[in-house]
Amino acid sequence: MIVNDVDLRGYIGVFDSGVGGISVLGALVRELPNEDFVYFGDSANAPYGEKTTDEVRALSSRIVDGLVERGCKAIVIACNTATSAAAEVLRNRYSTIPIVGVEPALKPAVLARRHGRVLVMATPMTVRLEKFQQLLGEWGGEAEVDSVPCAGLAARIEQGNLDAPDLADQLQKLVGPYANRVDAVVLGCTHYPFIRRQIKNVVGDVPFFDGAEGTARQLHRRLEEEGLLKEGMSPGNVRFISSKDDPEELKLYRSFFKRA
Repeated sequence: MIVNDVDLRGYIGVFDSGVGGISVLGALVRELPNEDFVYFGDSANAPYGEKTTDEVRALSSRIVDGLVERGCKAIVIACNTATSAAAEVLRNRYSTIPIVGVEPALKPAVLARRHGRVLVMATPMTVRLEKFQQLLGEWGGEAEVDSVPCAGLAARIEQGNLDAPDLADQLQKLVGPYANRVDAVVLGCTHYPFIRRQIKNVVGDVPFFDGAEGTARQLHRRLEEEGLLKEGMSPGNVRFISSKDDPEELKLYRSFFKRA
């Protein structure tokens, strides 16, 4: 899954099923501008949100094994689905390495719009797994929460061309019924921040929440606690790797990174 001759000593490994986690990578670079990052997109197996839990765990484990073997000092699971399915397994396997995940930003959305109506957009797996159900149990009583499993949306974002009519039509089918009827939107998949404007065109001009900034702050805390922050103030490097053997895929990653 990871190119054998890639030396990643001292890097922070970030991975997702494809381009989505680049939205998290952007927040990480802003929070820790002098750190070195390698982003691994498992585009050959995207999307994760419609696979089984066992499949996501197996794919995530193979990726993290490769990143750790090549010297990454910390791992960020830049995928809500993979965090829910695999974070505990990975932390048990690599107990000495900081592993930070991302989760739907339901808590900040509810706190900002207490007793309002909150729309959660997420992959089918994220919605059904225990991690989200725990969040819903903890915070769902403070607001009216509608969860929409957005099957196929992450896969469509992977294709790029985000202003095409077919994407607008897909969003209309998924969240059109909530137009002007919600007080906040939680983007529960790391792909979705890239179409924030397109979603807003459908549901209305309301606040949007995602987990990227919280993940970046948590990584900063963990690196500081473990004495792993990079010394010096020189700008860090960002490298991209994909499981899809196609130079165009890396070009797509870089184009998304410019928007992150």
